[in-house]
Amino acid sequence: MTMATASIEQTASGTIMLSASGVSKRFGSTRALVDAALEVRSGEVHGLLGANGAGKSTLSRIVSGHIARDAGEMSYAGSPFAIRSTRDALRAGIALVAQETSLAPEMSVLENIFLPELGRAGRLSYGALRKRAHAILSRLGRDHALPLDAEVRRLSAAQKQLVEIAKALALDASLVIFDEPTASLSPSEVDRLFDIMARLRDDGRGLIFVSHRLEEVFAITDRVTILREGTTVARNLETAQLSQSDIIRHMVGRELDAIYGNREAVRATPSGEIVFEVENLAARPEVRNVSFSVRRGEVLGLGGLVGAGRSEAVEAIFGLRPRDAGTIRIDGKAVDPRTPADAIALGIGLVAEDRRAQNIVPDLTVRENLLLAHIGRHKGFGLGYGQRSRKVTDLLGKLGLPADRLDSNLLNFSGGMQQKVIIARWLLVEPTILILDEPTKGVDIGTRSSIYAILRDIAAEGVAVIVISSDFEELLGVCERVVVVSDGLSIANLPTSVLNEEKLTLLAAPRTSTERNVSLLRSLSAEFGATAFWALVDGDELICLGAASADGAPEIGLAAGEAATGAETAIARAVTEKSEGFVTEPETGLQTLLVPMRNKRGHDLGWIGLTLAAGKAVPDPRDIVERVIARTDAEETTGPNR
Repeated sequence: MTMATASIEQTASGTIMLSASGVSKRFGSTRALVDAALEVRSGEVHGLLGANGAGKSTLSRIVSGHIARDAGEMSYAGSPFAIRSTRDALRAGIALVAQETSLAPEMSVLENIFLPELGRAGRLSYGALRKRAHAILSRLGRDHALPLDAEVRRLSAAQKQLVEIAKALALDASLVIFDEPTASLSPSEVDRLFDIMARLRDDGRGLIFVSHRLEEVFAITDRVTILREGTTVARNLETAQLSQSDIIRHMVGRELDAIYGNREAVRATPSGEIVFEVENLAARPEVRNVSFSVRRGEVLGLGGLVGAGRSEAVEAIFGLRPRDAGTIRIDGKAVDPRTPADAIALGIGLVAEDRRAQNIVPDLTVRENLLLAHIGRHKGFGLGYGQRSRKVTDLLGKLGLPADRLDSNLLNFSGGMQQKVIIARWLLVEPTILILDEPTKGVDIGTRSSIYAILRDIAAEGVAVIVISSDFEELLGVCERVVVVSDGLSIANLPTSVLNEEKLTLLAAPRTSTERNVSLLRSLSAEFGATAFWALVDGDELICLGAASADGAPEIGLAAGEAATGAETAIARAVTEKSEGFVTEPETGLQTLLVPMRNKRGHDLGWIGLTLAAGKAVPDPRDIVERVIARTDAEETTGPNR
């Protein structure tokens, strides 16, 4: 029985915990919710989906008592529910775990878990609270994951989320709302969060999961409700019966392919000569050694996890942080941008990640924000707006920006419209190289589609485009190649045609995590005088994640960060057969064992390979398999960063 099937069977027997219908909410002249509906059962994870501005967070906050509804009916545990505050919700057993945690940073983990109890009259027994905290964490399978005496401000994002969940359970919450809980988590941390959510579901609790990431929706939810423009357009759909295209069609009324355009055409489009090169860039401590190149008319992706050093690398390129080492070339000529003004003069544009802090001047109008880069390049008296008037008019039409609101404050517009203005700012000055850091962060799927079309258009005009994104589906959808950055190092440079999200996730894993697998490779190669490797294997295609060779060990034609077909390596037969024992190559006599790695969710973690020279005594394959399993189990138990 699959996890999805099991979840639906649990849901079918659950009772309705929360029912909401006809819910409406208005903020000034904006209608955030119009006749919205939601039903959540005990023992299920219910996905609440929709594009930006669809009303997901508004509905979540109404259910959790953070804001009041204007109209509509709600019942909880079979009775009408007149909720007026978060205190009402918490008393009823409803808790919200938000993306931005509401913890007291200067207080300890223990004090935060039991924060609502600290204000009660009488003495508290910290010993008793400690026992309760251990019991709660034990139920979550994370008994030793939190230092109870540590200040919360010193915790990682994943640990803070765990404190929020423990805090909800300390209040005995039976309905827990997770509002974009994975935004700041690595893939391995997301897996552990989903383990916790599965435990809560199996314990009979109801969970609402709000997320933009459709792969997560399919991984953890049992049913989904979808909002569009504040209205429920689909409710109580079984996740197992849906596809990504089904969900996107409900969310925005378009198919998935329409969001990204023709991916195969993008990949097949020939790019021009190399226009921009970065070699051995360092800006310590975040950037240690990053190299890549971009061709004219190419869209290159810089992929990796949050904190991998991608943003810091482009900041060093743009003159926003000092460089310790490295060479930058434009059209083959070495350049040395020390300030953003230098970079702009060289034809480099940067759409930074943080829209509010790094891109928008909040007191300026749309027009003034739009023309900021132009002012930086304009020479002579005045502002020179007239020089750009025709280009501004053309861009407004292309981007769907309202020409009659150019003199309005930019903060009065949606996040998606703000992002379009920021991108248009750089298009006005016609850069040679345009770098976009998380260009669709916090914008809905419809706006994303518009931004992707812009990127395709400017690439077709010969601009070299670099996209930094933590959304691997996005990188695969809009880029021709992806350079993967991990722990400040560029570790792979591959065409998107050989990649998928799972492969990118493994390539992007922190070195602190992959070092454990590499240590296993070193141990195996030294013990058996062999070449050991860790690779993703998809049919006849391999992507090497790591390798180690003893002195005199055979060369197999596979290096870390490179892709190859089996026929391009010295172990073609082993790759084709994927036998449970050693496979001997007919011409060279090389002997290779391939052992698959899987985590407990069944995700492919790649294959561990061991190649020995012809005629050399081979070890018992079962011994190698047991060592690989032990390595996988250790990762499941301790996580990648412990």
